Amino acid sequence: MATALLTLIGKPGCHLCDDARDLVGSVMTKLADDPSAPEIVLEERSILDDAALHALYVEDIPVLLLNGKVHNYWRIDPLRLRTALLAVR
Repeated sequence: MATALLTLIGKPGCHLCDDARDLVGSVMTKLADDPSAPEIVLEERSILDDAALHALYVEDIPVLLLNGKVHNYWRIDPLRLRTALLAVR
């Protein structure tokens, strides 16, 4: 089975980051019973804990990476995320 690694980059107290976390969780829940979906792993990283991430993304959070590549900045489109996850092989 394929694995999709989602990395949500943000910081505490960021309302857009909270919205992104909720949306990603919702998409993951909806795909949990889909046999065509890959295993989905979510990790969260804070720009406050990593100077390199801060330098890269301070103006762009939240940032969602899919398997190490930027999938989206600021607002996550649930349909686009679902489609991208189902395309992971």
